[in-house]
Amino acid sequence: MPSAAPHALTYRSAVEADIPALVALVESAYRGDASRGGWTTEADFLDGQRTDAEDVARIVGHPDGMLLVVEREGEIVSCCHLEHRGDHVYFGMFAVRPGQQGGGLGKEVMREAERRAREQWDAKEMRMTVINVREELIAFYVRRGYERTGEMSPFPYGDERFGVPLRDDLAFELLVKTL
Repeated sequence: MPSAAPHALTYRSAVEADIPALVALVESAYRGDASRGGWTTEADFLDGQRTDAEDVARIVGHPDGMLLVVEREGEIVSCCHLEHRGDHVYFGMFAVRPGQQGGGLGKEVMREAERRAREQWDAKEMRMTVINVREELIAFYVRRGYERTGEMSPFPYGDERFGVPLRDDLAFELLVKTL
């Protein structure tokens, strides 16, 4: 059921009909020239796709999670993946429409995601992985209370479903926030 939030935002779980719009949103926020319209992009170190319809459909249909859709006046402006994993919730595929970044929307969506993690799943922590070279983005999450763990996992070089790397030093760092 959609819930109202300040600034006329509504939140709901994604449905199959949302998949094309969500793929377009995520791609525009992460890759290519469109992503340069926001304050953070992966376009300088990753080319190719960030996601596809199959990946988004898998998240939409996952029984222990959701793809949270954020709308303003009927238009999808943000989304994030929340997946219950025991005592924590994984937070990923966070996208804010590039032209609407930098105005507080991302902070508001994160607060709602954390609230849902606590209330729906009684999660004690929110966890995410961020590409290690995205220092601006990592700093944003640290300002929101996430801690850098220093725990790295390898970037999947050679698997173009995750993009085409433009450098050879990419890895994922685990960030954790106590809820």
